[in-house]
Amino acid sequence: MKPVKILFVAAALFAPLSLLARARQTAPQPQFEVASIKVNKSGDGRVMLGVQPGGRFNATNVTLRLLIRNAYQLQDFQIVGGPSWIADDHYDIVAKAEDGALAGPAPPPGQPGPMQLMLRALLAERFKLVVREESRETPIYALILAKNDGKLGPQLQKSDADCAALAAARGRGPVGPPPMAAPGAPPPPCSIRIGPGSLMAGGQTMAQFATSLGMFAGRIVVDKTGLDGAYNFTLNWTPDQAANRPPGAPPGPDGAPVDPNSPSLFTAVQEQLGLKLDSQRGPVKVLVIDRVEHPTEN
Repeated sequence: MKPVKILFVAAALFAPLSLLARARQTAPQPQFEVASIKVNKSGDGRVMLGVQPGGRFNATNVTLRLLIRNAYQLQDFQIVGGPSWIADDHYDIVAKAEDGALAGPAPPPGQPGPMQLMLRALLAERFKLVVREESRETPIYALILAKNDGKLGPQLQKSDADCAALAAARGRGPVGPPPMAAPGAPPPPCSIRIGPGSLMAGGQTMAQFATSLGMFAGRIVVDKTGLDGAYNFTLNWTPDQAANRPPGAPPGPDGAPVDPNSPSLFTAVQEQLGLKLDSQRGPVKVLVIDRVEHPTEN
């Protein structure tokens, strides 16, 4: 299949968004100034989602389920209910935030930033999305130290990066993206890079790392290591979907090769980081979809 180029260049593509009228709303919520939503029927397996300079949000070939995950900072299994089309239909979205709407320091860990709040408002306005949160007792993984002596693995080191200062600098003005790390080099500070069977993070807390690890473990991962401060992580494993890849199979979605000889995720966490994923049960936040509708294209 030939690559499909999708260009958004005309201002006429955008339609103004009305203010959301929410019950019990005490203050206006951040929202996009303008937005365009179109159905994507290309059949292309590639998905792109990100924020560009100037407060421009681009999402190409995304499902509504993926948008909800990003807006509410959840994993897929934390979304409950909704019709099947939220995971089957694909959309292209271009939205523009007001000037200065994204300025300021980063939100505390686990709290939504302006972009997440604007995306939530967009979903409520254009998809008529109504959700509620519940807490349910489900299986989780606790991230703990693998050894009684507390010795860490060779690919986990303490970081001296000052991520709070870097976040403050971003709030004062534009900061370019961190440079790509060379093979074998530590990851750029205060960043995370994820690929098929690989995770590199610089200047991340154990709680942040546990959240990222949950995307691959299939459960919520809770930090119970007792380790404070920031760390650099380099983790390599064989993804489940790549375990049976034949020799010469194409690389992963981002073009990076997948090594079928790497250990499983659980073995890699223990051998490379000196940590362990311990199966437990605990309360997990889930998002229940009460209502959703197909959007009106514009």
